[in-house]
Amino acid sequence: MEILDVVDKWGNPTGETVDREKAHEEGIMHRTSHVWLVRKKQGKIQILLQKRSETKESFPGCYDISSAGHIPAGMNFAESAIRELQEELGIFASEQELIFCGDRTIIWDGCFNGKPFHDRQYSRVFVLWKNIDENELIVQKEEIDSVLWMDLDECIAAVENNKIRHCIYPDELKMVKAACECK
Repeated sequence: MEILDVVDKWGNPTGETVDREKAHEEGIMHRTSHVWLVRKKQGKIQILLQKRSETKESFPGCYDISSAGHIPAGMNFAESAIRELQEELGIFASEQELIFCGDRTIIWDGCFNGKPFHDRQYSRVFVLWKNIDENELIVQKEEIDSVLWMDLDECIAAVENNKIRHCIYPDELKMVKAACECK
């Protein structure tokens, strides 16, 4: 059972905790960290997408953020991001390598496996520049089926026009693009 901090609309812990399942059943605000891996190849910025495992409760088989996860109670955004990178992709990084892109609030209601699913996330978005090939990554098979590098502009267009099966917010990709252009 994953225990999460309940947070206010600014992402600050309230002092209460909730288990992840209850957070999604009742739509309780909690935190997540999102890390987008980027690299430059042949003069273009590429972004790494993960394809979620078909066994995932939410959005199985969809392309998603390079690495993301719920933040366990008592942990901060950056340390959770670093932990997720290690667990999901076998990447070791430091807080200093993470580039802050911005914060977002995600509110989404739907149904998975016949059960209501109410997502209320306060998410911190980071970029990590990492020139690494797919075959060098150690993917967590319970979470990820595969990974794919894609040109960032092509990815934005594919997501906006639903050319790939995904669970990516176009606005978040635009945050990433803005952060990459500043580098």
